[in-house]
Amino acid sequence: MSGSQAGEGLNRVAIVIPALNEEAALPHVLGEIRAAGVERVVVVDNGSTDSTAAVASDAGARVVREPAKGYGAACLAGMAALSADPQVPEVVAFMDGDGSDDPRVISSLVGPILRGHADFVVGVRRKEESGGVPLHARAGDAVVRSLARALHGVCLADLGPFRAIRWSSLESLGMDDRNWGWTLQMQLRAHRRGLRYREIPVPHRPRLAGTSKVSGSLLPSLRAGMKMFRVLFAER
Repeated sequence: MSGSQAGEGLNRVAIVIPALNEEAALPHVLGEIRAAGVERVVVVDNGSTDSTAAVASDAGARVVREPAKGYGAACLAGMAALSADPQVPEVVAFMDGDGSDDPRVISSLVGPILRGHADFVVGVRRKEESGGVPLHARAGDAVVRSLARALHGVCLADLGPFRAIRWSSLESLGMDDRNWGWTLQMQLRAHRRGLRYREIPVPHRPRLAGTSKVSGSLLPSLRAGMKMFRVLFAER
């Protein structure tokens, strides 16, 4: 598949964006997604107290509301919305709504799946740009990945949110984590089920506005880490 064909294949891709109080960043992010060639975008408003839902709708995204807080809960709500459509996407990508993930590389992320070379692709945040992720968050991520290797025999370069997976493969995983263990659960279950897995380097930018709900301070990072530890042992 040529570069132009990969671009045409983006009409088979949907993007799910869990969002909590991202009114300042979303218009720019959605504009970049549209410029990248993806039209099917679901923004899941995860209990925002600002105008997240309104700005997303004004920017042309489909808005789904999931008042029960939790990253996984928002992702599951996005999946449910897509599964109810007359035609499900061939590939679904997940990304954050704060501007840290760069939609301009979406073709590189979904390309191996559209070409039939992979079932699941995770974007690995480039080390030279990891300054946007606080030290405590990077350290916690490294601990979780080390335990994933020790307990599950899987080597993971990153647990980042920017990822794409074939829809049928995602359905086969039976995802059910409703919190911050979602990304890890997906990778562990994909490994156990033998999905063709790839990792590609992706840019990682500073968020456009506000502070991270997890890595922005130590306590939320610790809570997210505990959720991931539970997933590590539950998935055994």
